[in-house]
Formats: sequence, structure tokens, C-alpha cells
Amino acid sequence: MSLRARLLAVVEVLMRVPPIFVVDEILKLGFGFADLSQDLSDSPPSHLGDIIKNDHENATFSNISTYIPFDSMLSKFIVLSVMIRFLFAIVGCLSAMCMFVLNMKHLMVVYIYLMSVGLAMLSYFFNFRTIKDIMLDEDYAVLKISYTDFYYNLLKLNVKQLMEAKGWMYQLTENCVLQSLFSFIFTNIHLGPRFWIVQKLLPLSFLVPTFLALLPVSEMILKLSSFVSTLLPLTIITVILWSSFMTISNSLYMGYHQMKTMISNFGVSALVESEWGRLNVPDVLRTFWVLRTLEHAITFFVSGMSVTEDGTFPYFIMMKYLLVNGCDTLTAVLGLTSVVSYVCNYIGKFFQWVLLTGDESDKNFGTVSAIVFYILALQTGLTGLGYDVRFVRLCRNFCLLFTALLHFTHNIVNLLLMSLSASHNPSIRRHVHALIVCATLIVLSLMLMYLLWTTQEISTWLLAVTAFSIEVIVKVLVSLAIYALFLYDARRESFWEQLDDYIYYIRSFGNAVEFCFAIFLFFNGAWILLFESGSAIRAVMMCIHAYFNIWCDAKAGWSVFMKRRTAVNKIESLPEADRDQLLKLDDVCAICYQEMQSAKITKCNHFFHGVCLRKWLYVQDRCPLCHEILHLADPDDRTKPSDNPEPPAAAPAAAAAPPNALVVAEHHQR
Repeated sequence: MSLRARLLAVVEVLMRVPPIFVVDEILKLGFGFADLSQDLSDSPPSHLGDIIKNDHENATFSNISTYIPFDSMLSKFIVLSVMIRFLFAIVGCLSAMCMFVLNMKHLMVVYIYLMSVGLAMLSYFFNFRTIKDIMLDEDYAVLKISYTDFYYNLLKLNVKQLMEAKGWMYQLTENCVLQSLFSFIFTNIHLGPRFWIVQKLLPLSFLVPTFLALLPVSEMILKLSSFVSTLLPLTIITVILWSSFMTISNSLYMGYHQMKTMISNFGVSALVESEWGRLNVPDVLRTFWVLRTLEHAITFFVSGMSVTEDGTFPYFIMMKYLLVNGCDTLTAVLGLTSVVSYVCNYIGKFFQWVLLTGDESDKNFGTVSAIVFYILALQTGLTGLGYDVRFVRLCRNFCLLFTALLHFTHNIVNLLLMSLSASHNPSIRRHVHALIVCATLIVLSLMLMYLLWTTQEISTWLLAVTAFSIEVIVKVLVSLAIYALFLYDARRESFWEQLDDYIYYIRSFGNAVEFCFAIFLFFNGAWILLFESGSAIRAVMMCIHAYFNIWCDAKAGWSVFMKRRTAVNKIESLPEADRDQLLKLDDVCAICYQEMQSAKITKCNHFFHGVCLRKWLYVQDRCPLCHEILHLADPDDRTKPSDNPEPPAAAPAAAAAPPNALVVAEHHQR
């Protein structure tokens, strides 16, 4: 990407941040309801304000409405003001969101229009303030009686004499400079018609109050001059808005039509994915959170909180202050989630570098961590907690996120271990790196449990973190055991029929442990829901956990067990080939292409390893070569195998059997 493209991308991200700040401020105000308690506390009866002051966090409409009937007019006024604030908040939030999704061209137009309005308002404010201040100046009141000395010094350019009266002349000079700057910017950026006469009158319009202050005019004219100076800029802005009304309407309609067409053709997920990339949502949220945190850091220093009695800098207090204030609204939590995702993405890249792999799944670290962190924030009601409680909950959420990252790291290294052992990879370096990561996962899990159990009191959260940590250790040990079995099998010269049984038992043990922990976590969550912090989001997450991690896993495990049991019964119904038959056949198993030290004979007189045939039965119930039914329907037929079985005519078709059939069967079993 060229430097120009990068700069444009940065500018686009920065231009989309202000609408997020607008939504964030609206959320801070509670859509207009945050000031309701203040309105009531300033009104009679007097004891109502004390109630709200003492129980501000628990003040609701239910306990407030009890006291409202004391003054019906006051209650109507309060309800009306709250509704007006709420409507303004809704309009502001929708406007900010519409502005956020605009393309770059329309976004520039909106910013230019807002800058024009802002310049007109600033011009009015500084003119009004300057006129008000100089009218209160005693020297200026004396000057109004006689302007002779003033004009004499002005014509002689006697700056020293002009500035002797330090008040009003200095203010007029300062205002003249500011108004000149405002008029220059407004003249060059406004989107209205650029007629010659209008362009010439604009600077004069901004400077009208300053010029009138130098003339012997009445106070009424001076007061009205601030308003008159904004008439021309506001007229241009109104003309711009009125002339652009149809263009804005057409743009909104076309955007709605395109969105509707895309949803009907590709679905909502495709629309969200497309807009997510076009708007650079992660970068915008990350930039918003960093700027917001920088604002809080400046507040931290300005308020004097950085000064301690012993003269040391309070790093922990500052970190706590920034983290707690960095997740007090939903938009702030989204920004913090984006930062967490960005950091975890680099953690994934680090593991990718350690494991010497370029697997695309490593890049999902950021996505998984973002989902986990935001769900935890919603589930625990992070934004509605108090200062100290929010910090504790945030630290606990980071611990849970840490255990989730350990699980995700195990998933990656487990795939690598199976790949290295199954492919007989001779690279010792890759094996060592994978084993180091496994050891790191075990050590980190043990260290986390030791740290928490020695510093924290026992609680439902501590039990949950412990369960997740033990689960990581069990999963790593299961992966290492299977990895060791595969390595041992790779160095055997003969076919190892018991390998499948050992792997099945080890995996069954690991799955059983995970299933028990899933049930434990469900009851742990139920206790939290009923007795600690119940919420709708937590209830929904428990239902999802119960379905996917308990019901679906139990169903899948039972299905695998029944398939294995059925396959074993079918294999046992087949006759075993003796030594003479195997020597006479002198062939390999058509499923695994390994020599047959023992074999099962099918009804169609084909020879296969018993374990290979059992795995094949997980997929289908027909012979891999001739597609006949494998198991014998009549048990008496077991005693009727061919004494001198000829190699079947379909034996050459072994080459046509899928070489990955065994792998497919194993995957289906898992």
C-alpha cells in the first residue's frame, strides 16, 4: 500500500471517530434519564432529594413516583423535560449512526457543513463576548463621550497610546484577528453559491461588531451587531441545506435500496461483513478507545490524582482509573474489546512463529478473544457496576479470557501434533517447539491456579477458572498421549491392531472429563444466576452452554459409542483367517495397504484387517471392494468360509479404494 493510500485510510478512520464519541456521550447521559434524580432532588418535598442522594444507584421510577403527586405541575414538567431529552438523545444517536455509515465523499460534505455551522456559532460567541466585556469597561464608557484622542492616535499610528487602556482595545484587536481567521476559513470551505459579491461581503459580515465598537453608536446597536454579523453566514448555510434536501433524500433512498437488495440476494451476514470491512470498524473503535483513554489520562493529571504524599507516581491507581473509566459505556466496552482483539492477534502471531506454522486458524485469535471478552462484559453487566466492583469484575474477565486463550492455543498445537505424528515428519525442531508450547500451557495453567487460590477467597468465579484450567491440562495430556502412541506406531515394523482401541480409550477419558466439567460449570452458572447476579444474557448463555456443550456432546458421544459397539459386534460375526490362508493370499489390506498378520474374511471372501474393517463400518456397511453387505445375516454361515479362497477378481480394485478412507473413518469417529 502506498503512503498516500495509508494516509487516506488513517484520515477516514479519524473522520469516523466523532460519531462514536457522540453516541458515547448520549449513553453516559442515559438517553436523558440520568438527570432525572437531579431534577427531583432540587424540588420539594425536601426529603425526596435526600432519598435519591443516599441511594442514587438504586433510584428508580418506582420509588420516585411515590413522591411525585405532591406537586402535579412539577411532575408534569419533569416528565415533559425527560421525554424531550430522550427524543433529542434518540435523534442524536440515529444521526450519529447515519453519519458513521456514510461513504468518504458524503462524510466530507457533512463535516464541511458542520464546520460552517461551527464557525458561524464561534463567530457569534466571540463577538457577543467581546461586545459585552468592552461595554462594561469604564475606559470604554469614557471613550464614548469623546473619540477625538482615539482617532488622533489612530491616524498617527500611536500604538503605545492606543494600548494604554489595556482592556477594551486589546479585546477588540484579539476579536478582529479571530474574526478574520473565521471569515477566511468560512469563505473557502462553505458549499453555497460563490457569487463575487457574497464572497466579498462575508469578511465584512464577520467584522461588523468590531468596526461598530470603534464608532460612537448606541448600546442597542452594539448588542444587535453580534446577531446581525451571523445573518449572512446562516443564510448561506440555510440555502445549502435547502438546496441539498433532495440530494440527501435520494442518497438515503439509494442506500436503503442497495442494503435491501444485498440482504435479499446474499443475506444479512454478507451485508454485515461487507460493511464491517468498508467502515474499518475495528480500527475506528480502537482509535476511539485510545483517544478516550488519553482524555481520561489528561483528566487524571489535571485533577491532581497523580500527586501522592510520598512523592511516588501511582501507576496502579492510574491503571485502575483508566481501565474502570474505559468500560463505563457499551461503546467504551466495544473499543476496549477491539484493543483486546488487537493484542490477542499478536499473541496468535507469536504462537504461529513459535510453532513454525502458517495455519490460518492462528489468525482467529483476535476474533475469538473479542467475542469472549464482549460476551463476558455483557454477561456480568460490566457497565452498570460501581467503581471498585467494576475493576474487580474486569480483572476476573481478563482471567477467564486468559483461560480461553489457553484452550484456543491447545486446539492449534493439537492439530500440529497430530499432523507431525501422522506424517512422520523428521523435523526435530518442529516437534520440540510443539512440545514446548504444550509444556507452557500446563505451566501457565498451574501458575494461574496457584496464584488465584493463594490470593483469592473461594467463590463461584474461582471454581470456574479452576475448572477451565484443569480442563486445559487434561486436554494437553490427552494430546501428548495420542501423539506418543502415533510416534510409537510409526516406528513399529508390523501393523498395530490395538492402536485404535488405545486412542479410543484415551479420547473417551478426555471427553468424559470435559463433559463432567461442562455439567459442573452449568450448575455453577445456575448458582450465580439464582443467588448472585442474575441477568437475561447470563440465562441465554447458560441455555447455549447446556445445548452445545452438554446435550450435543452427550449425543455425539453416545452415537460414537453405539457405532463402535455395533461395528465390534459385526466384526466378531466374521470368521478369522488362519495362517495358511494368509500365506496363500500373500496380499495387503485394501484399506490401509499394510501386510496382514491377521485378517477377517467377509461374506464376499475379501480379506481385511479387523480394526480397519471396523473403522470402515463407521462410514458404511458395505465391502470397500465389491460393495456387498459386510456382516453375515445368518450366524450358521460363519462355518462355511471357503477352504481355499481365491484372491477375488475385485482385488485389483483395491487400488481404486480411497487411500484416505481410514482417515475419513477416524475423523467420523471423533
